Amino acid sequence: MNMDLQKVKKAVEPEVSVNDVSRISIGTIIKGEISSDCDIRVDGKVEGKIYSKGKVVVGPNAVINGGLACQNVDFWGKMTGDIYVKDLLTLKSKATIEGNVHVNKVQVEMGALINGTSHMISPEEYDQLVEKFVTTKLPEKPVTTKK
Repeated sequence: MNMDLQKVKKAVEPEVSVNDVSRISIGTIIKGEISSDCDIRVDGKVEGKIYSKGKVVVGPNAVINGGLACQNVDFWGKMTGDIYVKDLLTLKSKATIEGNVHVNKVQVEMGALINGTSHMISPEEYDQLVEKFVTTKLPEKPVTTKK
């Protein structure tokens, strides 16, 4: 029975290695749109849209001018633009957002700043909004079968 539980857990929880996280380091400036199947950590500056099917961490020195769409986000930095989060947005005490926030769940620490409107959305509404938000589509992953 214990072995079956491990198989189920492995099937449900994706394995994430350090190589599966795209990192935009301090001192880096990116202009354009970023689309990724993997998690993203931003510590530099992004001028454009960020889309991740995973989690995004916006570090305390990060500056984003554009938009952000992802599954979950931990946010310490500064952003001008709209945010779309399928599950949980966590705003840390030094976070500053100038734009609209569309989330399923939100957790805000004292001191965080949002100048814009807040909309609570379902995962289905997120999917519809992201369809319009993302212009660089990720390729579909091929279905593999084990023999």
